[in-house]
Amino acid sequence: MSDCNISGSIPKEIKNLNNLIDIRLQNNELIGSIPVTLGGLQKLQGLNLGNNKLEGSILDHLCHLNKLVDLQLDGNKIYGSIPACLGNLNTLRTLSLAFNGLTSIIPSTLWQLNDILHFNLSSNFLHGSLPLEIQNLKAVVDIDLSNNFLLGNIPIIIGNLKNLQNLSLGSNRLQGQIPKSFGDLISLVFLDLSNNNLFGVIPKSLEKLLYLKYVNLSFNRLSGEIPTGGSFRNFSAESFMDNLALCGSSQLQVSPCRKSTHRKSRTKKALLPIVLTLSIMFTLVALLLTFVLIKCLKKPTKPSTNTDMLSHETWRRISQHKLVRATEGFSENNLLGRGSYGSVYKGRLDDGMELAVKVFHLHLEGAFTSFEAECEVMSRIRHRNLVKIISSCSNDDFKSFILEYMPNGSLEKCLYFDNNVLDISHRLTIMIDVASALEYLHFGYSNPIIHCDLKPNNVLLDENMVAHLSDFGIAKLLGEEDSMTQTQTLATIRYMAPEHGREGKVSKKGDVYSYGIMLMEIFTRKKPTDEIFTEEMSLRSWVGESLCHTVMQVLDTNLLRRDDEHFSSKDECVSSILRLKG
Repeated sequence: MSDCNISGSIPKEIKNLNNLIDIRLQNNELIGSIPVTLGGLQKLQGLNLGNNKLEGSILDHLCHLNKLVDLQLDGNKIYGSIPACLGNLNTLRTLSLAFNGLTSIIPSTLWQLNDILHFNLSSNFLHGSLPLEIQNLKAVVDIDLSNNFLLGNIPIIIGNLKNLQNLSLGSNRLQGQIPKSFGDLISLVFLDLSNNNLFGVIPKSLEKLLYLKYVNLSFNRLSGEIPTGGSFRNFSAESFMDNLALCGSSQLQVSPCRKSTHRKSRTKKALLPIVLTLSIMFTLVALLLTFVLIKCLKKPTKPSTNTDMLSHETWRRISQHKLVRATEGFSENNLLGRGSYGSVYKGRLDDGMELAVKVFHLHLEGAFTSFEAECEVMSRIRHRNLVKIISSCSNDDFKSFILEYMPNGSLEKCLYFDNNVLDISHRLTIMIDVASALEYLHFGYSNPIIHCDLKPNNVLLDENMVAHLSDFGIAKLLGEEDSMTQTQTLATIRYMAPEHGREGKVSKKGDVYSYGIMLMEIFTRKKPTDEIFTEEMSLRSWVGESLCHTVMQVLDTNLLRRDDEHFSSKDECVSSILRLKG
């Protein structure tokens, strides 16, 4: 019964269909939790509940289905841990738990599924590292662990997976080098390692992979020459963009490699004086060029950023003139929003690609500094809950960023101006996304980054309502040993921490304070600047007092009614969220 617009919950009486072998209810509108009674269907071999609105955790009752071959729960709102007992289902061939809110490590028992073919845990909040036991998945064809918080190195032993065709580890926090053993993955067709912290060279052993059709190594810290043999002859610049120091063919939009030839000759002693003379000459020329380059890079009208340098060739067709055309002359009809130092417009390129263009108002004091600050911060960071700057357009009298377009606009717009009411689950998921972005800024990079201006207008929502933190115009980079820094730039009143407003001190604690204010605003639908709040009564104290009585006094009336059949559980949920305000 897939794709039938079925709503409601799965009835617990499903246990009475005890001869069921296969259940296909994917792509519907099912709500509620997965019934415990499903565990009684001992003949069940296939269970697909993907792409519904199921909530709750995965309970151990599914582990009783000892004939289960296919388990797909992807695209729901399932949270909590992955049950370790799923590793006891040695009949499993497909396990897909992607696009949920799972927050645990990957249980070690799952690496014991020796006959698993399709293994998809992508787009959750899973953490931990990849263990050596991954080699136990001898039969696996697809592994997708992308869009999680996985750490550590990629195990060398992964090269033992001879049947592996698709490997996606993108958008994690993996580090270290790409193992040379990847060249032993003889069946590999698809490889995505993008958006990690990988460094070193791309192993030439990958040239041996005869079936390799797709590679994405972008947004890492890779260096050295891009391989040219085998399938690498067919890959484009998009496979390697935004790395540290890759070199190779001009078609890949990277710097050319410097080749050095070592020739053995019987006359090398005679050539030595000539070589020394030439070396001295080249050294002097190099010093002169370096001096000139440094002087050029110091020009204030052309800030040097990784975003500019790495994306200029890819986006060379994006000029100021084309941005004007894409936004219909920066028409008010395309205006998405205004900030302190600029405006954001929706644009559409000639090829149909939609984008957002942030144009800085350079006549305003501080606009140029804001542009430079945002360049410095955004060129360093990559995270799925941060808005991605695709490129920039900069000259003496025009500066702009080209950004991902977020079709659902800002969180403020969805909260106050849209007819579509965000329910408790939506609001909680959005705030978890913002917390994930904040955690990355504070702890996921070598130098902590303080956003300094957390508020609903700076949280943007994509087509799937995934939240992306934006606007780093007043963000600050801390030193590795620093816990705070000073600023003369004020953030938004009533959102910023007291010490930021009084003394100009910004720190991770200040961001957390602003997050707490926003958390209360999201669930009360009251701005901290609302006229009901005065010096004697703030949003924080108003919510605090309500928790001594009933949260219904302050809760957004769209969220909960007393006649709701789940009133008690929802009331307890929201109360526990608002207690985080301290």
